[in-house]
Amino acid sequence: MLSVTVSPRFQIVIPQAVREQLHIEAGRKLQVLAYDNRIELLPLESPQQLRGFLRGIDSTVEREGDRA
Repeated sequence: MLSVTVSPRFQIVIPQAVREQLHIEAGRKLQVLAYDNRIELLPLESPQQLRGFLRGIDSTVEREGDRA
C-alpha cells in the first residue's frame, strides 16, 4: 500500500505509480471529496473528454406492469 505525508503547508505528492496508472500530469484538475472519514481525488473531465463514453451500453429498461 502506498502512503503520502502531509507537508506543513498541507500539501501531498501523488506517488509516481499512481500518476502513471491514472495518466495524471502536472496542471491536471482533481475534485476533492471527503467521504466516510477518507479523502478521494477524482480527475475532472471536460464534456469533450466524456463524449461517447457510454457508447454501446444497453439502454433497455424493463417497465413494471402498471407503467406505460
